[in-house]
Amino acid sequence: MNMNAMILCGGLSTRLGDITKSIPKILLEIGDRTVLDWQLGALTAAGFDTVTLAAGHLAETLKRVVGDEHLGMNLSYVIEDKKLGTGGAIKNALGLVPQPREPTLILNGDILTITAYADIIAALRPKSDGIILGSLVDDASSYGTLNFRSDDGLLLSFEEKRGIVESAHINGGIYLFTPHIHQYFPKKEIFSIEYDVFPHVKNLDVFPSRHPWIDVGVPERLAWARENWQLFIMK
Repeated sequence: MNMNAMILCGGLSTRLGDITKSIPKILLEIGDRTVLDWQLGALTAAGFDTVTLAAGHLAETLKRVVGDEHLGMNLSYVIEDKKLGTGGAIKNALGLVPQPREPTLILNGDILTITAYADIIAALRPKSDGIILGSLVDDASSYGTLNFRSDDGLLLSFEEKRGIVESAHINGGIYLFTPHIHQYFPKKEIFSIEYDVFPHVKNLDVFPSRHPWIDVGVPERLAWARENWQLFIMK
């Protein structure tokens, strides 16, 4: 496949407290499998056989438990020796993917959804900077929301968290970047993809989705995912 896949799994997971003190967030069990297992299954369905894990916190634990091959997927590791932020981690790992001149599908390591990655890939325009998953949620009060054109999905702006209970499309934590994205990365090593890159990207599309979606980065959402895990079984 002329495309790379990457999972960001290097965060400290401080919001989960003791839950991730000795186990990486991506190895938390949701139903009958781990978060990583869910994501690898979705990548396999999209035609991937190799994925780069951008790891940091508890990277050696992750590597020891999972190894270099898991569920039929070949795994390679890019291990951060310090916290780089979401943007810095992506920039660092993009230089080490197998095909650096091809697009890269990037997953936050705490996301579950049944949105098909193949559908996102099929929507990629040849000269675009990439695509961001826009997940429709019933309560967007604790998320920033996406303002995009309804006819072609072009991202117009990010709206800051408003604290209002409303239905809206939020940053779904899944990105498909073409090599054009490199021109927007700052020269510094540590930065945020959300705040230091996305506001400057000129040609980024939103892939709107109404499918079930959850990030398990806080205890209450993790608990919800464990109670409702069957929603995330791919049909």
